[in-house]
Amino acid sequence: MIKALIFDFDGLILDTETPEYQAWSEIYREHGQELTLATWGQIVGGIDASDFRPLPSLQRLTGRDLAALDLPGRASEQSLAIITRQAPLPGVLDALQAAQRLRLRLALASSSPHRWVDGHLARLGLTAYFEAIKCGDDVPHTKPEPDLYLAALAALGVDPREAVAFEDSPNGVTAACRAGMRVVAIPNPVTASLPMQGESLRLHSLADLTLEQILAKLLPRDEAALG
Repeated sequence: MIKALIFDFDGLILDTETPEYQAWSEIYREHGQELTLATWGQIVGGIDASDFRPLPSLQRLTGRDLAALDLPGRASEQSLAIITRQAPLPGVLDALQAAQRLRLRLALASSSPHRWVDGHLARLGLTAYFEAIKCGDDVPHTKPEPDLYLAALAALGVDPREAVAFEDSPNGVTAACRAGMRVVAIPNPVTASLPMQGESLRLHSLADLTLEQILAKLLPRDEAALG
């Protein structure tokens, strides 16, 4: 029986990743370089090149010291201006409301710090949906390690086999699998190009199916009737 849902935040509830990519892509083009989605996707959730950093990479490509231009500050300002105008991604609010109707417990597990996650949840009016919010500053290791999901499960008092994670990145899927959970993977435009494995179900969007339909696909046939 499924008793709880645990959501990622960046790229799953709010598209914070595309605006950041767009800002840095523009900066790269100004310096005669290209920043591909595949390269950027690895910094937000891939495993093979998770040490990629846009400024040092651009400096290596151009052979120039660009520190005085404060390019990270510019990219942050541009992306934040877009992010703070955004609504939750399609299907998110419907899924949270459906979880409440089904009396499922809700938590959030994000590698980002509380100051980022809590602020956006409050702006979006979503904080009250979650019994527990676990962020990168709550645990020794972030995704792909399972610490965040284990902390969220402990806060809810739920067995991993009774919970489902919703994730958009390979690191997130790996973390939830290592915690012993079933995972619904919903890659966004940035993470869609990355290899991902271990999920129980993959969707293009949370709006593809109702929450009831999603859960029915995850349950054994003899448990498929909810309630």
